[in-house]
Amino acid sequence: MDDNNSKEINENATGSEKEKEDRENWSGKLDFLMSCISVSVGLGNIWRFPFIAYENGGGGFLIPYVIVLFLIGKPMYYMEALMGQFTSKSFVGMWSACPLFSGVGIGQSISAFSVLTYYSALIAITIYYFIGSFQSPLPWSYCRKEWGVNCVGSSLTGYVNTNTSEKLQSSSELYYSKAVLREYEDISDGIGVPSWQLTLTLFLSWMVTYLILIKGMQSLGRVAYFLAIFPYVILITLLIRAVTLEGAVDGIIFFLKPEWNKLLDTKVWKEAVVQCFFSLAVAFGPIVAFSSHNHFRYNVYRDAMIVTTLDTFTSFLAGVTIFGILGNLSLNLNADNIGEVVRSGTGLAFISYPDAIAKFEFVPQLFSVLFFFMLFILGIGTIAALQSAIITVLCDQFKLKKFWLVSLVITIVEFGISLLYITQGGQWILNLVDFFAGTYIVFSLAVFEVAGITWFYGLRNFCDDVEFMTNRKVSVYWRLCWGLITPLLLAAIFIYSLAIMEPITYAGLPYPVSFEINEPYFSCWLGVARNWISSISLMEHLAFVYTQKAYLWKDN
Repeated sequence: MDDNNSKEINENATGSEKEKEDRENWSGKLDFLMSCISVSVGLGNIWRFPFIAYENGGGGFLIPYVIVLFLIGKPMYYMEALMGQFTSKSFVGMWSACPLFSGVGIGQSISAFSVLTYYSALIAITIYYFIGSFQSPLPWSYCRKEWGVNCVGSSLTGYVNTNTSEKLQSSSELYYSKAVLREYEDISDGIGVPSWQLTLTLFLSWMVTYLILIKGMQSLGRVAYFLAIFPYVILITLLIRAVTLEGAVDGIIFFLKPEWNKLLDTKVWKEAVVQCFFSLAVAFGPIVAFSSHNHFRYNVYRDAMIVTTLDTFTSFLAGVTIFGILGNLSLNLNADNIGEVVRSGTGLAFISYPDAIAKFEFVPQLFSVLFFFMLFILGIGTIAALQSAIITVLCDQFKLKKFWLVSLVITIVEFGISLLYITQGGQWILNLVDFFAGTYIVFSLAVFEVAGITWFYGLRNFCDDVEFMTNRKVSVYWRLCWGLITPLLLAAIFIYSLAIMEPITYAGLPYPVSFEINEPYFSCWLGVARNWISSISLMEHLAFVYTQKAYLWKDN
């Protein structure tokens, strides 16, 4: 490395260290680690990974998932942690090193904000179920008269009507759609009004989030220990109970049995990448925001490896637990195939699992309380992390000092938007926002993120910064992943996902014509193009402004 580069790196690092002195740091040695665990180990591990694995090859899905973890997940996670720690800035401010890509940070902020609004609605439903878990009998274990004769009680004593040729539905499924969501089967005439019960639980979820962040990183760091550790206590308790249930072994084998032919399906690899993003929370901002509060010489490598490994282990543990319980459910329902009782996404948490718990002979209320409390803790940890990332961006960009006041204003705004998702048509909108803002926009911005740092800022410059900060040589593995494998693999899988994109549906039902242009395929492509144009426009619009800021920052 020549003398000029060495001098520039030392000057940048000195500036970063000076900023560390003015920036609030974590108060405990393990605060950063616990906070990262609380956000990375979340709802995606419990209700998304088991279904995605089952649908994409069972145990065989672990092979592409682990490969993607090492080629994309770990490199991106470590990169974001390093960028935050070195620059002491948010995931928007860190792009002062490469102003052309500032739009990437803005786009990620929008995605994180969008995910926050609907994630809180899911936590509101979780609280609703948690409160209902104290009732005896469980409110979803029996049928109501207004649900008709085709309802089958979820408890073992549920009556099955064999004199009808119409499709039977469990009471847990009808409870979720008719009692909790009051869901519309079509939203052509509007999405309805918010449920007052869910409005109260939604308010509670945002209130808890605000209290966690009221004192900034100090309060979050203290709460993070509970948010990171306690869910494992419940998960292990449920695992012990699950493996002792009759039929559990069949469910676990069904989950782990590999379908090797699916390894050649590109869609499986695409799902592995998306799951990795969801699970580790990369490209959403919290990892950069958290690491920006580390001391300059903090050993971030150790924590990044711990979190990414623990996250994978937790996903596997959750899959075994969930499918052990579903194996018991399948046995009780005399189902020909365990796949018949498996639901995707929220259906797994709010239909399949409650249905299985209702059939427990020993204190079903206890296990229901434990399960939904675990979901609440996992969800709150993720919301608090994403919320802190958004607040960090605003405080950094606009030089705001009152963290609690910014948090209060943002919380009120997000609560108002979240009401949209607890209407009768709320799940339709949630599905739409998740599909675009939570998946495709983040996927595309991740490609720009890695390319911007390693190809435009420069892989050599980045590695020199890392070595100066960590006193650790950057290995060939990291250099290859950052500079070549990760960006090219991300770009290839993203382009493929666009090529196979199909019109979005909800529960197998198409969206109203007003949500689409006549040609559905064209509508989907138009939506993606609009997202890309927005991102590019943002980058072009902000490039000049942030270039000037970068010059001022360098001069100072």
